[in-house]
Amino acid sequence: MQQNVPDFTALLRSAERSAVHLEMRDSYMADPLFDAWREGRDVELPEEYRQWQELVGETTARGVTLRRVRIVSEPVTDYIRWEHSLTARHNIAAGEIVRWLPRRLSSDLALPGNDLWSIDDERVLFHWFTGDGEWAGHEVNEDHATVKMVVASVEALWDRAIPHEEFVV
Repeated sequence: MQQNVPDFTALLRSAERSAVHLEMRDSYMADPLFDAWREGRDVELPEEYRQWQELVGETTARGVTLRRVRIVSEPVTDYIRWEHSLTARHNIAAGEIVRWLPRRLSSDLALPGNDLWSIDDERVLFHWFTGDGEWAGHEVNEDHATVKMVVASVEALWDRAIPHEEFVV
C-alpha cells in the first residue's frame, strides 16, 4: 500500500542538509542497461539516468550531502557487479558519495527491514520490492522513533562501509 508519498523529485528537492539511500538487495527489477552489460555491449545512459544525474547535481549544488550505502552478499551477484561498474560514471559523477558493505560485516548491526531514503534525518521513504526484485510500493514515515532508528542504523552502516574507490567486486 502506498500512503503519504510525495513525488520523489519533490522529496529530494525538499532536502536541506542530507539525503541517504540504503540499498540491501542483491538484485532489483529488470533493466535493459543491465542486460546490455551482461551481453558485453557498452550503451549510452538512458534519459532517466541522465535525469537522475541532473537531480543529484542540482541537489548537491544546494549544499545537500547525498550518500548511498549498499549492503551486498559475497561473492557479489552479476547485478551488483554491474551496479559497481556503473557507480563512478553515474552516481559519483553526479555528486553522490557511495560506500559498499559486505553483508557479513553487518551481522551485529540493527538494520531496517527495507531499502530506504532518509531525508534530513527527519523523514524516511521506505521502498518495498517483491521477492524477485520488482517494485511493490513505498511509504513516507515521519514517526520520531522510526526515523531515529533509521538514522542510527544508516550511520553505523556508513561508518563500517567501504568507499567505492576501495571496494573490489
